[in-house]
Amino acid sequence: MMLPALLLCLSCGCAAALNPTCLSAQFRRPGDYILGGLFPFGMDPVNLTARSEPTLVVCERLFVDGLIWALGMRFAIDQINNSTSLLPGVRLGYDIYDTCLEPSVALQPSLLFLTRNGTTGIGVLCDYTEYQPRVTAVIGPYKSNVGLATAKLFSFFLIPQVSYGCSSEKFSNTELYPSFYRTFPGDRNLVEAVVLLLERFGWNWIATIGSDDEYGRGAQGLFVSMAGNHSICIAFEGLIPTDFADPEAKKQLEDTIKLINKTKVNIIVLFAFTQPAQALLEHSIRMGLSKKVWIGTDAWMLSDIVASIPNIQSIGTVLGFIMKAGTVPGFQKYVTDLFTSVQQEEFCQESRELNRLMSPDMLDTHCKQCDHISLRDVSAMLSHPQVHPVYVAVYSVAYALHRALGCTHRACPKAPIRSWQLLHFMNTFPFKVNGQSFRFDQSHGTNTGYELIFWSWANSTLTYLPVGNFEESLSINESQIRFHTADQKEPASECFRHCEPGQLRRIKGFQLCCYDCMDCPENTFWTTKDSSSCTPCLQHQWSPARSTRCYDRSQRYLFWNEPLAIALLTLMAITAALTCLTAVLFFKNLQTPLVQASGGERNLFALLSLTLLSLSSCLYVGKPSNNLCRIQQMVCALCLNGCFSTLFIKSLEITLVTEFPGCVPTFLHWVTQRRAWLLVALCLLTESCCCFCYLRLGADHLVSDYESLPTEVLFVCNTQSWPAFALLHGYNGCLAFGCVLCTFMVQTSGKKYNTARGITFAMLLYFVIWIVFIAVFATLKTVLRSVSQMGTILATSLGILGTYYVPKCYILLLKPDLNTVDYFQNSIKEEPEEDSQ
Repeated sequence: MMLPALLLCLSCGCAAALNPTCLSAQFRRPGDYILGGLFPFGMDPVNLTARSEPTLVVCERLFVDGLIWALGMRFAIDQINNSTSLLPGVRLGYDIYDTCLEPSVALQPSLLFLTRNGTTGIGVLCDYTEYQPRVTAVIGPYKSNVGLATAKLFSFFLIPQVSYGCSSEKFSNTELYPSFYRTFPGDRNLVEAVVLLLERFGWNWIATIGSDDEYGRGAQGLFVSMAGNHSICIAFEGLIPTDFADPEAKKQLEDTIKLINKTKVNIIVLFAFTQPAQALLEHSIRMGLSKKVWIGTDAWMLSDIVASIPNIQSIGTVLGFIMKAGTVPGFQKYVTDLFTSVQQEEFCQESRELNRLMSPDMLDTHCKQCDHISLRDVSAMLSHPQVHPVYVAVYSVAYALHRALGCTHRACPKAPIRSWQLLHFMNTFPFKVNGQSFRFDQSHGTNTGYELIFWSWANSTLTYLPVGNFEESLSINESQIRFHTADQKEPASECFRHCEPGQLRRIKGFQLCCYDCMDCPENTFWTTKDSSSCTPCLQHQWSPARSTRCYDRSQRYLFWNEPLAIALLTLMAITAALTCLTAVLFFKNLQTPLVQASGGERNLFALLSLTLLSLSSCLYVGKPSNNLCRIQQMVCALCLNGCFSTLFIKSLEITLVTEFPGCVPTFLHWVTQRRAWLLVALCLLTESCCCFCYLRLGADHLVSDYESLPTEVLFVCNTQSWPAFALLHGYNGCLAFGCVLCTFMVQTSGKKYNTARGITFAMLLYFVIWIVFIAVFATLKTVLRSVSQMGTILATSLGILGTYYVPKCYILLLKPDLNTVDYFQNSIKEEPEEDSQ
């Protein structure tokens, strides 16, 4: 019988919708005790940010949900006034105002509620114990940011304020808000339910978005904190604007969608009211965001505005929690009858008369749009679960007032009651609404639990399908959930955070709980004591990549048994042997014209120096020490100086004979015979002084190099002072340069032996070898440094031996007929001995 009657009323309501009604006059009624109401009749305030004067704020659009909730308060009060057991003989009045979902709008009626009863002023007193405000209690508001603005006002006066929608955890602080109550679960309960849902499906790589208001920021902050404690990783955490008049709002939404795309998450948790949620989902569809699992809350899950977005089915799967609310019996019929009554002039006239009894100079409800809607416009919202917490809120105040007055089931004394006197009864006593028991907990809240809702689409028709519930634990009927995937199974959304031993956790996303696995680099290792970073090895240790321990470095230098060292030592032995054989050959032919013309006994000294120079290569093989590093360059320089000094004396002799023949009688004996040994000794003494300076300025020293080789410590003799190095070897370079200057222009007749040519070639070859050596030696930091030094020494020895001594050995061994006084005496172009005679 009810369905035909409802349809008949709907059709009547549609017919009458063309004429204005008096619905806006139904939100103020006188009574023995007045309850204030804060409900969002409208939304979208006009030019709120552009106000330059404190004028009246008007809302652009009617918020049908808020209208229905206000009617729920009216229904509950009418029901209590008609009750014979609750507040018998007492009539409750109500004064309901629009908040426009804005704190600044809600302050005006809140201040009105605080005025002294029967006046328009708020008394400024030292003690408000006997102060009687206009209202006994306040029902509302809906949004947390509005509640924060009003709760401090009412808490100062200790006026009971019971909200039907504020969920912020800030209200759990009863020290700050001692008179604030709510019949709606706090955000902590909601967040706990969402976290358990994510854990149930193994989703630990998600994005979370909140509206940039008290609800969105608060719920998201709680969620991020709780998710981290449950190993759920936040790939993206963002806020979306609530003021869409801001020109940056669109760009902010687009940036949010782009960032979600980059994270490649499959799960998005959305804490937002209807308008921000609508804007985000519309942009997601327009920008082609791939299908996701959207986890919502009752702030937008049941909104017809969101559900009517074009192509909303394409966003993927929608799951969410709504408050587990009971039904309000008789409410639909009550609203239907009221919409019929407000079309009757007699009823409207009576309503206006009652309103005038409520001080006609006071504020209006500002719900002029209410007079232009029909039952059809609100019929879909009549079963909205948000009506139930409004209904319970009114009853909680009624029961407290019943006890404060000392009422019986038959009558109530109409005694003056101060608002603060209700708090004791609200804190301590339970109350029943339609057989269901309620009681405010220590944080002044009621937790009725949550219902898990799945958006089920069939032929473009949306059904809110209950698939689970949450009270102390979460239970889900997974078989009823059909996900958007091909197999209709839950999509994977995991963060790969289980790293193998030897791998470092690298932060992935914007939070610290999710990681990519990255191998520990070389020379570091991973330990279970510190799994979030790689520990560097000690200097004398090394490790490969992805290691769990360090290893001691092996020592690296030029070993005696390695092939390169053996090859160089073999070359050294050959060079030394050739030099010794040359010395033996010269010794056997010491008195011959060739040997005498080449320098006589000084040749043996030069060959001995070359032999020692070759053997000094041994100093560069094996493990070096600091003392060994200090003598390497000095031994090389002194041995080379011994050879160069004899060649330099021979070069002076040639220059004296060719360029200064007139000085031959005076100076020739200084560069020949026994006095020439004084010049050799002088050269060696000078080189010895250079060696002393080399030691003082900074000789080569042993360096343990841990950087050049990955797994070894390199022992190398490092050049401490390049000026000292240049001084040590520069003197030999000067002798070589002097030899070249003295010999490179000397010519001989074709029938005479040219001793100067051999010296010139030997010195030029020396310069080439040492120029290459210095260029290479300065850049090398490995064992090749020792190899280059050995190679230079042997190349220099072989070069001098090959250019200066081998041609003479050729004559001694293969052309003995040329070893004559005639061939070697007066072998230069000019003949000084004849001139001297």
